[in-house]
Amino acid sequence: MPKAIAIRQVPGKPGEVYYPLSLITVPTPTPTETQVLIRLSAAALNHRDLFIRQHLYPGTTFSVPLLADGVGTVIATGSSSLAQPWLGKRVVLNPGHGWKDSPEGPESANGYSILGGTKFNALGTLQEVCCVEAAQVEEVEEGLMSDAEAAALPLCGLTAWRALVVKSGNCVAGRNLLVTGIGGGVALMVLKFAVAMGMNVWVTSGEEGKLEWARELGAKGGVSYKEVGWEKKLLGLLPAERRNFDAIIDGAGGDVVDKGVRLLKTGGVIASYGMTIAPKVSYSMSAVLKSIDFKGCTMGSRKEFGEMMAFVREHGIKPVVSRVVMSGGLEDLGAIDGLFEDMRLGKQFGKLVIEICGDEGKGSKL
Repeated sequence: MPKAIAIRQVPGKPGEVYYPLSLITVPTPTPTETQVLIRLSAAALNHRDLFIRQHLYPGTTFSVPLLADGVGTVIATGSSSLAQPWLGKRVVLNPGHGWKDSPEGPESANGYSILGGTKFNALGTLQEVCCVEAAQVEEVEEGLMSDAEAAALPLCGLTAWRALVVKSGNCVAGRNLLVTGIGGGVALMVLKFAVAMGMNVWVTSGEEGKLEWARELGAKGGVSYKEVGWEKKLLGLLPAERRNFDAIIDGAGGDVVDKGVRLLKTGGVIASYGMTIAPKVSYSMSAVLKSIDFKGCTMGSRKEFGEMMAFVREHGIKPVVSRVVMSGGLEDLGAIDGLFEDMRLGKQFGKLVIEICGDEGKGSKL
């Protein structure tokens, strides 16, 4: 039977517990008429996977394979004309289901369900094979990117695309964008998308090395958020003809609105895709008077996933991969645990990838 990795239940309170990884077997899937069977070659971590192990994520369960990001080859299909053309193609999976094309949010009466580790979706990508609807995959053409890079793309690429393109409303060449906390997968994809669109991008980080790497990827510059008064220093870096930011893409929360009042133009936008500092932010009267828009953003629709993939193909964009480990046919739980530790300590610059049966296996990409 095919192998997969889930979490094993042990006693502990949410936020204090850390569920160990568990190698399990799953039934061999058979595609229905409209489905494809994928042999997965690589999968990638997201912060939600760490939260699941800490029981800090809604719907955490112990029988569903972990991870939402994955790439593989279609090895069998159902009988429909929708499924059959995918045979033999390398594909990535749409990391969430229940959201077709509405710009507001998921249309499904059952809600939006992200792959990996919860009771809301039985699929996860940290397994050898899986079946999905043919409508939920996108081709990754040969030469576009490696398996590790392809596995790193779906969730962070989709989240970054919606935050930047749909929510910020500022995808115009020459406009100023601030991306906070550079180093995570979403922030780096926002940087890459915005640079490709001709925007002026600045970043923040707590580590000078990450600021330098961001400059190498096209950022105009950056500052350490550990410096007192860093926002004043950052404003001093902006071009004379455009002395404020048009938008901020943020995944930290905390005092981002207070900082945004100082940094943004009147009518500026903060697009928030996460709150790693604390699960709430305060919205001040100063933000009201400056007409600052604060917009929450989570993942995106199937339509937006397709649009993101088309942009990636057109511009030859590749995700940044921090580290890749060979999983030994999913049996090297220690190596996989090491990636979770990288994420827990914030050591990564880019995505953390597990090779399942791929051909890359070359270790660190940076």
